[in-house]
Amino acid sequence: MLVNGWTDAPNAIATCVMSRALSPGRSVALAAAFNLLGVAVMTAAGGRVALTVFSVADFGSSYEGSVALAAALFAIVLWAVAAWAFGIPTSESHALIAGLTGAAVALHGGFSGVDGGAWLKVVLGLAASLALGFAGGAAGGLGVRLLFRRADRAAARSFFSRGQVVAAAAMAFMHGAQDGQKFIAVFLLCGSLSGRGGGVTPGLLLLTAGLMAAGTSMGGFRIIRSVGRDMARVDLSSGFAADLSAALCLLAASLLGLPVSTTHTKTAAIMGVAAQRRLTAVNWRLAGEMAAAWVFTFPGCGLLGYVMARLFMPWF
Repeated sequence: MLVNGWTDAPNAIATCVMSRALSPGRSVALAAAFNLLGVAVMTAAGGRVALTVFSVADFGSSYEGSVALAAALFAIVLWAVAAWAFGIPTSESHALIAGLTGAAVALHGGFSGVDGGAWLKVVLGLAASLALGFAGGAAGGLGVRLLFRRADRAAARSFFSRGQVVAAAAMAFMHGAQDGQKFIAVFLLCGSLSGRGGGVTPGLLLLTAGLMAAGTSMGGFRIIRSVGRDMARVDLSSGFAADLSAALCLLAASLLGLPVSTTHTKTAAIMGVAAQRRLTAVNWRLAGEMAAAWVFTFPGCGLLGYVMARLFMPWF
């Protein structure tokens, strides 16, 4: 969760920071509060995303399964830190799913412990988040431009300054609803392996949101610059359109139980908003590097999870 806040949660507030709607400190506080709210609301609503992630890989109920799960989490942290070092906003969601799958393959000696139905939801979520994020961002950016083309400049700036904060809060809420739920699933796996079971407590929700906020404040600003400045320049109106369209896409995926990447959705929305103005407004080289990292996440982190599990199990 700390690493997720370090490398993934910054995407939720990148536009708010780079458009200067809020200071970095206030943006982190906003992210923490609405991440917590998102985790809590979606847990109360049934936690469909958490249940999907929980069922992706079977670790059984043995001590060896606990070791394999620990190896998967170690692999995910290694992957995330490497992505952060290069300033690439990789998807912690897909790293988590890939790492869990790789470790489960090592544990079972094959794919018998992998749920194909849950994986299908992951693949559908990946395609939907990119397509709908880009299309929604383009539509939102065009709509904002048409609706406010004759508006008084000062009045429009005042509206978007407030609207950007509301839209960023919606993005942080949906980040908690999506990514927070995925790490709730990890706690449920741990409880299942320990034989204690147990549900989601208020303390667990606070821990999830708090660690995400701590990670964002520790090292998230490199990712914020990549998403909110280097890939495409973001102002108040474009940031508002990107955040709102991405949040709506994430809401639909959460209600359907699809574990999608907030990183994919948000960056696709920013590219859509920028591209509808002019294609050269997007740094396509950087976008290509991000896409390559996303594509490589499943096989790369899956292999790393497999290798770490094979190393951990004989030694622990």
